[in-house]
Amino acid sequence: MQVPLLQPKPAGHHKKGRVLSHQLCFPPLPQSYEAVEPLDLEEFLISQLRSGDSVLMQELGDFPDDDLKVEQVEKECRTVRHSVPEDGVELDPHVRDCVKSYIQPWLVVSRRYIFSYRNTTVSSIPYSADTQNSAGMHLFVKSPTLAVLSDDSGRTLTSSDFNLRCLTPDKRVEGLLAFSSPEELDRFNQEARQGHRHPELFALYPPADEEDAVEIRPIPDCPKEHTGDRILIRCQSIKFEIDIEPIFATMALYDLKEKKKISENFYCDLNSEQFKNFLKPHTPHVDPSTQARSAIFSITYPSPDIYLVIKLKAFFKQSCLKVLILLLVFQNKDKLEKLRGQAETFCHRLGRYRMPFAWATVNIMEVISTAMIDRDVTDSDSLKGGVSIDRRAQLPRRNSERYNTIDDQFCSISAFKPATITEGERLSDEDLLKFLADIKKSSNPQRRIKTISGSIKLDMCPVHDTPLGCLSTELIPLIPMAEKNTRHLIKEVLEFPSSEVYVPHNIYRNLLYVYPQRLNFVNRLTSARNITIKIQFMSGEDPACSLPVIFGKSSSPEFLQVVYTPVTYHNKSPDFYEEVKLALPAHLTERHHLLFTFYHISCQQKQNQSGSCETLIGYSWLPILNNDRLQTGQFCLPIALERLPVNYSLHTPEKLPAQAPPVKWMDSHKGLFNLEVQAVSSVHTQDNHLERFFTLCHALEGGATFPLRVREEKIPENKLEHELKLSIISLPSSSLEPLVLFLHLVLDKLFTLIMQPMVIAGQTANLAQIAFESVVSIVNSLHNSQELIRDQQGRNSLLATYLYWVFRLPDPPQDIMIPSAESRYSTMGRATAATVGSMLLQSRIRSSSNPDIPGPHNSAEDIEVKNILSAKVQRVTPNQIFCVFSLLQQFHEELALQMVVSTGVCRENAYKYAWFFFELLVKSMAQHVSHLDKHNVPRRSRFSDRFKDDITTIVSVVTAEIGTILVKQHKEVEQAEKVNISLAFFLYDLLSLMDRGFVFQLVKNYCNQMSAKSVSMPTLISMRLEFLRILCSHEHYLNLSLFFSSPASAPASPCPSISSQSSSSCSFQEQQRILGLFELSQDFKQQHYLAGLLLTELSAALDMESEGGKVQRKAINAIYSLLCSHDLDHRCIKPEVRAKVAALYLPLVGIIIDSTNYLDFTVSDTRGGKNKTGGPEDDLENASLINQSVAMAIAGNPFNTLGRNVLVSMASMQGKSVATLAADTSRHLLVCFLWVMKNADRSLIQRWTIDMPPSQLNKLLELLTICVSCFEYRGKQSTDKVSTQALQKSHQAKMQLEEALLRGMGARGEMMKRVGGMDRTMGQREHLRWRKDLTQWRQTNDRQDKTKAELDQEALISGNLATEGNLIVLDLLETIVQAVPLSECKDSVVGGVLKVLLHALTCNQSSTFLSHTFSTLRALVVKFGDLLFEEEAEQCADLCQKVLQYCSSPVDENRSQACATLYLIMRYSYSNASNFSRVKMQVTMSLASLVGKSSDFQEEYLRRSLRTILAYAEEDTEMQNTQLPSQVEELLRNLNSILSDTVKMREFQEDPEMLMDLMYRIAKGYQTSPDLRLTWLQNMAEKHNNRKCYTESAMCLVHAAALVAEYLSMLEDHKYLPVGSVTFQNISPNVLEESAVSDDILSPDEDGVCSGRYFTESGLVGLLEQAAELFSNGGLYEAVNEVYKIIIPILEAHRDFRKLASTHDKLQRAFDNILQKGHKRMFGTYFRVGFYGAKFGDLDEWEFIYKEPGITHLPEISHRLENFYSQCFGDETLVMIKDSTPVNRKQLDPNKAYIQITYVEPFFDDYEMKDRLTNFEKNFNLRRFMYTTPFTKSGRPRGELNEQYKRKTILTTMHAFPYIKTRINVIQKEEFDLTPIEVAIEDMQKKTRELAVATHREQPDAKMLQMLLQGSVGATVNQGPLEVAQVFLNEIPADPKLFRHHNKLRLCFKEFIMRCGEAVEKNKHLITLDQKEYQQELKKNYNRLRESLRPMLERKIPELYKPIIRPRLENRESFKRLSFRRAPEENS
Repeated sequence: MQVPLLQPKPAGHHKKGRVLSHQLCFPPLPQSYEAVEPLDLEEFLISQLRSGDSVLMQELGDFPDDDLKVEQVEKECRTVRHSVPEDGVELDPHVRDCVKSYIQPWLVVSRRYIFSYRNTTVSSIPYSADTQNSAGMHLFVKSPTLAVLSDDSGRTLTSSDFNLRCLTPDKRVEGLLAFSSPEELDRFNQEARQGHRHPELFALYPPADEEDAVEIRPIPDCPKEHTGDRILIRCQSIKFEIDIEPIFATMALYDLKEKKKISENFYCDLNSEQFKNFLKPHTPHVDPSTQARSAIFSITYPSPDIYLVIKLKAFFKQSCLKVLILLLVFQNKDKLEKLRGQAETFCHRLGRYRMPFAWATVNIMEVISTAMIDRDVTDSDSLKGGVSIDRRAQLPRRNSERYNTIDDQFCSISAFKPATITEGERLSDEDLLKFLADIKKSSNPQRRIKTISGSIKLDMCPVHDTPLGCLSTELIPLIPMAEKNTRHLIKEVLEFPSSEVYVPHNIYRNLLYVYPQRLNFVNRLTSARNITIKIQFMSGEDPACSLPVIFGKSSSPEFLQVVYTPVTYHNKSPDFYEEVKLALPAHLTERHHLLFTFYHISCQQKQNQSGSCETLIGYSWLPILNNDRLQTGQFCLPIALERLPVNYSLHTPEKLPAQAPPVKWMDSHKGLFNLEVQAVSSVHTQDNHLERFFTLCHALEGGATFPLRVREEKIPENKLEHELKLSIISLPSSSLEPLVLFLHLVLDKLFTLIMQPMVIAGQTANLAQIAFESVVSIVNSLHNSQELIRDQQGRNSLLATYLYWVFRLPDPPQDIMIPSAESRYSTMGRATAATVGSMLLQSRIRSSSNPDIPGPHNSAEDIEVKNILSAKVQRVTPNQIFCVFSLLQQFHEELALQMVVSTGVCRENAYKYAWFFFELLVKSMAQHVSHLDKHNVPRRSRFSDRFKDDITTIVSVVTAEIGTILVKQHKEVEQAEKVNISLAFFLYDLLSLMDRGFVFQLVKNYCNQMSAKSVSMPTLISMRLEFLRILCSHEHYLNLSLFFSSPASAPASPCPSISSQSSSSCSFQEQQRILGLFELSQDFKQQHYLAGLLLTELSAALDMESEGGKVQRKAINAIYSLLCSHDLDHRCIKPEVRAKVAALYLPLVGIIIDSTNYLDFTVSDTRGGKNKTGGPEDDLENASLINQSVAMAIAGNPFNTLGRNVLVSMASMQGKSVATLAADTSRHLLVCFLWVMKNADRSLIQRWTIDMPPSQLNKLLELLTICVSCFEYRGKQSTDKVSTQALQKSHQAKMQLEEALLRGMGARGEMMKRVGGMDRTMGQREHLRWRKDLTQWRQTNDRQDKTKAELDQEALISGNLATEGNLIVLDLLETIVQAVPLSECKDSVVGGVLKVLLHALTCNQSSTFLSHTFSTLRALVVKFGDLLFEEEAEQCADLCQKVLQYCSSPVDENRSQACATLYLIMRYSYSNASNFSRVKMQVTMSLASLVGKSSDFQEEYLRRSLRTILAYAEEDTEMQNTQLPSQVEELLRNLNSILSDTVKMREFQEDPEMLMDLMYRIAKGYQTSPDLRLTWLQNMAEKHNNRKCYTESAMCLVHAAALVAEYLSMLEDHKYLPVGSVTFQNISPNVLEESAVSDDILSPDEDGVCSGRYFTESGLVGLLEQAAELFSNGGLYEAVNEVYKIIIPILEAHRDFRKLASTHDKLQRAFDNILQKGHKRMFGTYFRVGFYGAKFGDLDEWEFIYKEPGITHLPEISHRLENFYSQCFGDETLVMIKDSTPVNRKQLDPNKAYIQITYVEPFFDDYEMKDRLTNFEKNFNLRRFMYTTPFTKSGRPRGELNEQYKRKTILTTMHAFPYIKTRINVIQKEEFDLTPIEVAIEDMQKKTRELAVATHREQPDAKMLQMLLQGSVGATVNQGPLEVAQVFLNEIPADPKLFRHHNKLRLCFKEFIMRCGEAVEKNKHLITLDQKEYQQELKKNYNRLRESLRPMLERKIPELYKPIIRPRLENRESFKRLSFRRAPEENS
């Protein structure tokens, strides 16, 4: 983190390093950063409101009186009625409070005016980008068609027969010239622009990141009854193979991991009607609720170890297992019937008793997570089930993070384990869990478990919404209720969660579960073996006191008085697994108890017994209350054998006092009966601390008698206060779960204690402080608990919920007289109440918590005191306790005071969790305000001064805390942020409640207090930003900022008309005032307080460095979200309101203009924020920021008008590098700028642009350029991702562009680069998704899931955004242009505006925008034509190019607009001859450039446009008498001819040679217009380069350079410049073509000729450097040297030593390459290609030399041409001639096309060879080529040696290779024939040469040498040397003409044999040992050959050696020498 210094300081003085400690010295903050003194808002509103403003205030709903509403919200109840205790019972205070809190409505403080967003519709806008994508596909012609080729065969390709007049012109733009004055034109254009506009800009813009949206304060979820993941289980059927009796099912869930039963039992009766009738006598009445077959189970903590256990019971009888098993074996039908009859008899007698029978289990999680396969598993030991699971939906959040979610996929039943029959007794929960563990380990349970076959069919599915016909666990119907049909009732099964659930109680629930566990009668001697227990809940000891509170099971009444446990057959110590569920009465007394009666059941009815089957064994009981507290837990009770004594229920059985007749106990009073009792109650706390606290609190409320009994102890009245304090202090130490469950009640009680003084025994008890500390402590422990969740602002969810929904001011007692102004909502009365003595009142005037603080004595309070005292006074008796409510101190005042006076840990935690107390204060203040008479109590008087002081102190302390954390405890920064946010929300809320001026003071104090801390600047700004962002999100922020007092429009101008007069007559002050509106002045900050502060932060953030621009992003997002909320606020629809709101942000415009330096110019590359996909593009994005001048050029300001370097140097002087903003952040800032510009008053903006200094105006224009780039349309996204190739391609293009810009390309170059296919439609808008609620869109990370409709919708929105954004820019440009007064620097302004418009045309735009842009351009031409044509020539050229480009658009609308514009340009330039000729030149050049570069260019549209322009010229009545129409027609004809060439080019796209020929011809056609020729040469260079023909590409550039040199030499006479093209002939003689046509045709520097930027010295050097680079790529390093010979003098003259250094470096590399690669370099291969046949059109009978790459074989080129032309003509038509004999036209088929290809070699005369020594020289500047054709006189190509002739053909080309194209036509052909002997001489010379070379190489190649020797001296060589000698040398020829040849051949052989000898000797030294024999063989062959040849070689032809003169004898020697010398010469 760097410490920013906002004051200027010496350059280079950067502060580095991290701030490590607060001792570092921080620079003083700039004055402007201090918060100013705010306006007194209330005062201002009362005194200053002008009538107009108040109207506007109403418009935005002036702070309405009922801004905050306190309302009661009825509780949503799941059941049809609230669950409440039974009627008619007097409840004790605690139960009453609980019930009240569960049913009273919520109290919510809500804001009425939080604005709502409007909906926006978007219309479809056509974009040419899209049109071309769709419509342009069919226009790429792949290969020329036969018809086209043959049709045009008779003429040159550049001629244009295409007659424009035969086309129909497009629709003309109406009223093009029908305006009376420029003003009228402007007005018309403006009206057109304003139609169909989008009112809200932000509705089209993707929203900012949510992570910054601190102002979103989530509303806590409404408290609800806790439910886990819910599963509906339907029992379909239970079947056994042997079906003889009724079976009863019980289901429950068990968690094996936690070893717990986690649900209550669900009872289900699936018996047939027949079986149900068996039991009729025992269940005369059946309630529908007990017939439910479906249950909803709830699972809070899903785990894979949860099992559904189904226990089956039969009715009690003798153990039938053995019978069943026998039956299974024998399958005896008669036996079955008999058994069924027995069963029925048993049922009638013992039907009320059950016995355990079997059980089965299902792993719930397995079933739910496996796929649904409804399989029937019917093997002998398994169960069958069907499980169907429905879709997955959202699971609710639980108030604990300890749970996983259930996956609701489809489930399979494979998880069902076998139904297991157990031997009766082993079914206790412990045993069951052991079995489950076994089953989990091995899929089959252990052998000792017997199984029985049968099937249970269940349906399971997750439930999300409550189905129809459900009953709660208390059997109250749930909503929605079922219709009458009760058959399909569903019961909710209560969950016993496996771990704690931290959700406060929300409904009244009071259930008791009794679990009898074990009975031990083993020591008992009786015959009691079939034991059952009768269980009753008694309210007294009389048998009639048995209460019907036991829930019935299946097929029984709903509530029972008695329930029996199942019987285990013949077991003296049975285990029970019964669960008895009771509804506890709300009012319990000490008489309530559970009564257990034990019986033995006889199976057989003995003869003498007629009566009952029950035999009484004994009794036991359990009192429900113990010391007034519910008894739960494990118990082991003794059993009494006889009748129970009187009043037994008041004691426990263990401690029963001695009775008169002593009670008989079984087993001497030992505990024999184990049971467990559990309560699920929202009334009984079951926690000592809580119980004690509640009991003591209720004692205070009166009605209690002393001494008070709490558990075991008794508390006298005088100890009450002390005990209460202790209980309050110990509250936080109660365990977390009960504390959370009763949280609402605990807090309510504590707040009552804080609020109300207690009179205990006549003394005022002061409990407020302790109660406050306890609250703080509870808040702290809840926040610190790991179990509880918090929201994103760190608020504990339970507390947030309590504050929002539950908290209400403590109620006053009813009897106290309350003044009407204070009347509250009616509440339930309290039990007791008392009034107050004067002593108490006096004490209360002081604070309840701190009696030493004197109370205020003002008259109002005195009157109030008297009023109260005059009320009826009652004597205070010492035995009564009073709760007193006083009106003199409000709750919020007491709370604030407690916060101020707190100390130590309490204070620390109170401020750490300040959010809780802030929200508490706000809610209590809101309730206080809601009772005030708002009309009579002004805002200022709502709260006392003392309270305001306390608030000031609290805010100050919290701010100090934040500062301290930031400076000292760096780890706690997150904590500081949270406290900061909660403080902001507090002030935000206070704005709605208190005096707003006072709150502004608090804001000021906060800002300045924060600034005073030694906090690092980024952190400081970040904190203040979040704080302000929250305040500014206030729904009445605009009113708070007094937006209506902002100057929305320009003052009435003293100047009558802007255009008629210079603005200098306007007063200077006025000018300053207007400019001042756009600056962040003191006045502004004071008047518009919050807006001022926010803009100050933004300004400071933009002026500083921060890591990764985080702070800047935060600041910009804050402004952005604020403007977004205004834009979409339905209160801001009216334009005048919007203008006022926009005026509030005028200083933002100033800030943005100043920050242009930091905007990211790559804006268009990362649209819509975070779509970085980590692809290759990231590296480019994140690489070092683009060099600023490049950036400027990309942004469309190639001339760097702002002197960017100056800016940078200024910035560095301030000691700060210019940090650039990220792309998406820049975009947010720009959209804010556009919004202000869209909505601000036009006249005001106009005045501002008039008064603005030129430098500022330039900045503004630059900013607009950036906006255009930024909001460019990206084209419709195709659903597949952009391919990587396309990505790479666009990157290369981007790199090249930057490279070119750095080399200083001008605007046109840049434009051309752009047009040349910078892949502009590559989508960036990828990750956006429409957001319906805000009519905005948000991002999604993944596009695969989108439908085409969604993608279209996105494209539609982004199209609308691009159009709207660009139209706003256009509006502003129009405003600027119309404001340009006639004198001031008009030209530069118009030029600047034009620059932006041209840039806009370069980007993808919609037709709507384009039509408006063209209108604006036309207006510019009409108003400032001459100025544009003369001063802005370069820009005009760009304009012509852009307009022409749109003339070829496939979109009709775009085309017709472009035509109209182009015609207008011609018409208005016509008035000045030189202007007109320049425009003609520019249009022609533009077309040339367009045609050469653009691949998707569509000429039919352009033709139509040319026709349309012609129509304009013919219809223009005013100009008919001038030369204009004819001149225009001539120009259009020229353009048309260029187009025709283009069509040809299109056809030959696949034939590179033909294409280059065409381009060459076109370029040649422009010999007289150098600019165009240059353009075409460059086009050719580019095409060659693409084909990797680097040499040809270089040659094109050399030609271009020569052309430039020609014209430069005419202009300037510098020695260092080349004289003209002559200087270049060392590079290539071809260059002389460029020597200028005689001066009379064309003189430079006139008519706009040669005005391009290449016609400069730097342009020349640039071209040559590029050429050198290309020569180097092509391997022609020698040519590189020649090129640099021309460059170096120029560089020397310019003293450009850096360039010279690099030049020499490049030269050195070139020479090194020559040395290294010398003879290895491969130059071209050449072929002669002849075309024959009328099919070829122009090419018929033409011969060319083709230059192909280095090693190209004949088949390769042959294959290429064959492929191409057979595509054109068809395979049958094309014939390839395989030999090189001359073609005879007469023998060819006229319907076919013939191609002949021959390999040719460069041909040099002997004299040439003296100069061409190196390999390079033999391959450069080649014009002559040779090939040979063998023939015989008989016509065959080959024959015997003596008849073999050879024809040599030498071809001369028109130009030397390499040239600017790869094929050159042949212009001359020479042929000569060789006789057979001459052929032989040539062959022998070649062989000899090869041997010599191979022998004398520096490093001889043995293999090569041996190969040559083999061919020379080998014995069996056919037509070898020996045969040649024998044929030609055997005899002396008869014909004297052949003597010479004979002799020459003889001498050749002589040399040949000598070379063979040398080679054999050489080979001797090269061979390896194993080749010795081979060497001897060679030597032998050589000797044989030499001997064979010797006679022939020694035979001379005497005639050749005759003396020429008769010599004297002494001269003999000289004669010999002479003759010998002569013979060879003659021979040669």
